[in-house]
Amino acid sequence: MTESNWAGTHTYRAVVLHRPSTVDELRQIVAAVPRVRVLGSRHSFTDIADSDALVSLDGLPADVAVDRSAGTVSFGAALRYGELADALEADGVALRNLASLPHISVAGAVATATHGSGDRNGNLATAVAALELVTSDGDIVTARRGDPDFGGMVVGLGALGAVTRLTLDVEPAYDVRQRVFEGLAWDALFAHFDAITSAGDSVSVFTRWGEATDQVWVKTRVDPDAPEAMRADLFGAPAATVDRHPILGIDPVNSTPQLGRPGRWSDRLPHFRMGFTPSAGEEIQSEYLIPRRHAIGAIEAVRALGDTLRPVLQVSEIRTVAADALWLSPQHGTGTVAIHFTWTRDPEPVARAVARLEAALAPFDARPHWGKLFAADAATIAARYERLDDFRALAERLDQRRAFRNAWLERTVLGGGY
Repeated sequence: MTESNWAGTHTYRAVVLHRPSTVDELRQIVAAVPRVRVLGSRHSFTDIADSDALVSLDGLPADVAVDRSAGTVSFGAALRYGELADALEADGVALRNLASLPHISVAGAVATATHGSGDRNGNLATAVAALELVTSDGDIVTARRGDPDFGGMVVGLGALGAVTRLTLDVEPAYDVRQRVFEGLAWDALFAHFDAITSAGDSVSVFTRWGEATDQVWVKTRVDPDAPEAMRADLFGAPAATVDRHPILGIDPVNSTPQLGRPGRWSDRLPHFRMGFTPSAGEEIQSEYLIPRRHAIGAIEAVRALGDTLRPVLQVSEIRTVAADALWLSPQHGTGTVAIHFTWTRDPEPVARAVARLEAALAPFDARPHWGKLFAADAATIAARYERLDDFRALAERLDQRRAFRNAWLERTVLGGGY
């Protein structure tokens, strides 16, 4: 096979890509091969999903089942968020939050603790109420919220088995308005940080680390019983009068509607429309999750590198994510501020920028996003995850053949030889 990731920055070394159409077929495949990983929507920027053999689960039935009395939806884990949102619409239910892209697979997003934004919103893995996976012995294992190992199995990094089915929390469907404010001053951001990040249910600050921020995107649930309070500015940043793209100067045709026009939750919470390709993939991405208590110091540290970063930077995004109890979640035990970097697709200068960035953020206990590019090794990361030894023991127990291990896991999480 000759397959690459979404951005074209990694070509998988696997010699075969299996596409089972049933769980039993998947069990046979997984139990028969020495090394295997599951390939999702390929929206990762490293070798995290690579192995000798790969398995795509998009041939398994979606089988979406809403349980309104339990407030959950169960489905085949290869489903993408946009597809799941369309299925939920018929039942009048919704997810609490979404990531920037609705194009990513739910299982992949959950396994890497991918997130949206919001002071009261956990990452997307916190919506998981139950999961089912196939271990390297071909066994089916299920776990539910409250089970002893559940906190370790949700953000599993593909190390425990092939997740075949997920159950997520749902709630009644709702509408969202989205407004963009332009040119927020850094002094205003620092002086009113908590007020700005709580100005909506989901808030994103976009910047290229210049004299001011570029944009603040504020997404707010529509309250049908209360008229919207239209604001002309956000702490001195005027409201945009036309739709915007997160990167200044790019046509916003692929962006979700703004200007306060209400729309269903899944058409406003992401930054990009499901029916459009958000970009050509000409990029590399990195992201660091910093305990919220270090937010201002970490942002200032990145600002000091602005001149160094801009030559290889398309845009950065600053968001907030609530704390949780999932073992390998970057939000484990603490709310975080996420600082995201969309780089140009220039691997060598980007790698140098990442190294300088990680050195600047080291004093702030920064945890990298598992699905993005980072330089930190397992020894560095281990000091920042108090349940990592528990996760390593869980991986040894569920994957006794070590079939789901790969070079990325050994290098960044598990340590030891591959």
